[in-house]
Amino acid sequence: MWISKTIFNHFKSRLNFTPNYAPLSLLSPRRFASTIAQNPSTFNSIHDANQQVIDFPGGTVKFIPEMRFISESSPQRIPCYRVLDDDGQPLANNFVQVSEEVAVRMYSNMVTLQIMDTIFYEAQRQGRISFYATTIGEEAINIASAAALTRDDVIFPQYREPGPLLWRGFTLQEIAHQCFSNKYDNGKGRQMPIHYGSNKHNYFTVASTVATQVPHAVGAAYSLKMDKKDACSITYFGDGGSSEGDFHAALNFAAVMEAPVIFLCRNNGWAISTPTSDQFRSDGVVVKGQAYGVRSIRVDGNDALAIYNAVQAAREMAISEERPVLIEALTYRVGHHSTSDDSTKYRPANEIEWWRLARDPVARFRKWIERNGWWNDMAESELRNSMRQQLLHSIQVAENIEKPPIEDIFNDVYDVPPSNLREQEQWVKDTIKKHPLDYPENISA
Repeated sequence: MWISKTIFNHFKSRLNFTPNYAPLSLLSPRRFASTIAQNPSTFNSIHDANQQVIDFPGGTVKFIPEMRFISESSPQRIPCYRVLDDDGQPLANNFVQVSEEVAVRMYSNMVTLQIMDTIFYEAQRQGRISFYATTIGEEAINIASAAALTRDDVIFPQYREPGPLLWRGFTLQEIAHQCFSNKYDNGKGRQMPIHYGSNKHNYFTVASTVATQVPHAVGAAYSLKMDKKDACSITYFGDGGSSEGDFHAALNFAAVMEAPVIFLCRNNGWAISTPTSDQFRSDGVVVKGQAYGVRSIRVDGNDALAIYNAVQAAREMAISEERPVLIEALTYRVGHHSTSDDSTKYRPANEIEWWRLARDPVARFRKWIERNGWWNDMAESELRNSMRQQLLHSIQVAENIEKPPIEDIFNDVYDVPPSNLREQEQWVKDTIKKHPLDYPENISA
């Protein structure tokens, strides 16, 4: 969305996003003046008054006679930016205002996510789909970040971001088609449920492998930069993703190549069953950006307005200044990691319940729009009833549509499939015909 230069500069200053240099020509790497190495003959010690420095490749470095180790951590943790308190009250008025239309749409999409998760989770428990993962507790990150982007921005999700797809117009029926792997599924039935993808909506297909999407987003961002597009890429990942090598390679690559990419980390405290305390000793994920030379900020992930403001500012910086930005959103995964997980085995049930009731991002945002006179109980009831009916209908439709043809399993890899692949295809078809009761009735062999 458009934001005036005056508001942007004010907001950038308030978030402590201070540019260190002005953007130069496209693709020419920018550096601090001190990082430009001088003539190699000056690599020896230079005496400047009483100070000794070395003009090492990469920048001038001071010499000191005392031995000092860099501290492993600051005595104070990086603060967390928020706009609304737990009761939905603005802490100040210097945030980018959201119109009634956008606010109501954001809230409606957050509610839709809640209802969708409840119904599809139940469908999996009934054996109607094979797998599901919810976004409960992380609705604000999903929807508010999407609202701050444009349709030209490219999204590289993990597996807990159906919200941006909903925001961009991916229908509930399309979601149901994917979860039921029928012939209208964009993935041709070859992906697990919730592994959405849509070229139309600039949303790359979800992959379960942790953090592999992060370097992909950097490559896409660099391509947008080379093509001089007024757009960026954004990639979502969890705190567990920051423990993968792909995350570190991606941040370094993005910083060095000055790619317009937003790294949005959902630090929800748990990488499946591994707490953050067992993953890293640093102050969360935000400080890792600083180590690689990436501008970074920590945001309250359960505050929709804070997420909206931060992502909008980060997008403007990424494009206008040609730089990567890291956002660490502190939130909590209220739901189980997936339908294959029981999170009460490794975390207290009362902790989950407290976050669900006291820190619910949907309830907090509702209080704010109600105070503005944009929402009421009647609108709430109508929305929830309507969404529930639409979802139930979408499931009934998707469930009764035949599966993709078996040959789709073997297509789209080779121009001319090799003989061994064709033999496997025929073997699968023969097996289905021989044991029809072991396969869905609506599968085409």
